[in-house]
Amino acid sequence: MAKVVGYIRVSTKEQKLDRQLEEMINLGIPEKYIYKDKQSGKNFDREGYLYMKKALEPGDTIVIKELDRIGRNQAELKKEWEYFKNNDINVRVLNMPALNIDYSDETYKPLLKMINNIIFEIMSWKAEDERKTIRSRQAEGIAIAKKNNVKFGRPRIEITDEFKREVKRWKTNEITATEAMKNCNIKKTSFYKLVKELDKHI
Repeated sequence: MAKVVGYIRVSTKEQKLDRQLEEMINLGIPEKYIYKDKQSGKNFDREGYLYMKKALEPGDTIVIKELDRIGRNQAELKKEWEYFKNNDINVRVLNMPALNIDYSDETYKPLLKMINNIIFEIMSWKAEDERKTIRSRQAEGIAIAKKNNVKFGRPRIEITDEFKREVKRWKTNEITATEAMKNCNIKKTSFYKLVKELDKHI
């Protein structure tokens, strides 16, 4: 029996899926059939998406809120679209009623394919264009931040007097390296890196 599944996605782990999930549940889709990802849409190497694709059978329907929830890479998106068409998998895009495909009616099948292909080309281009715009804005923001001397990444751990003292105690066998790391609240990798840097100046 054909089933209806939902696919929801946000781009980062910090973002929430709540609104998309609620919308799918309100449509009557059981939560066990709602596949989720918290990952960028630049490619399709996503756990939830791949699980969904593996579970799909001819006649099934995928429901998504917007086309870019599936992905933003136009070339890859076209491949996925062809896969769905060739396997008679329906795709329902909630914010684009014209993309709600139904291949069950053979009379309208060629016309539906033609119309949806045209709309899909436009929407997939728009999805990738938006992705490029986002990346461009991010690059501009980073450039401005660097110009204003904003530092990125983790703050550099400095060699303090306390660190020097604990290293000396470690080297004279008063304490173990593990105790020295604990006393300085420094992880193993950072500890030995700083020790190496300290030794250069002795």
